[in-house]
Amino acid sequence: MDKITCIAYLLYNSSKNQDIREKAIQLLNGDVSIRDLKRIVSIQAHLVLAESTLKKNNLDKNLVQQFAEEFLSVEV
Repeated sequence: MDKITCIAYLLYNSSKNQDIREKAIQLLNGDVSIRDLKRIVSIQAHLVLAESTLKKNNLDKNLVQQFAEEFLSVEV
């Protein structure tokens, strides 16, 4: 899995806040960048936590893949 997909997954699962979950899905689909998210104060702490968790490499790749399959928008 690529870095963006993993961060989106971690961000989505970091909170029950619907706004944060929507931003995670937008990140997954390329509608918003990590740089854009870092400017949003309410998301900064969750994003830092997601990035540090990713660096520790404690991710279940199957769960990340299920997240991507569920929320990734495919346009034809």
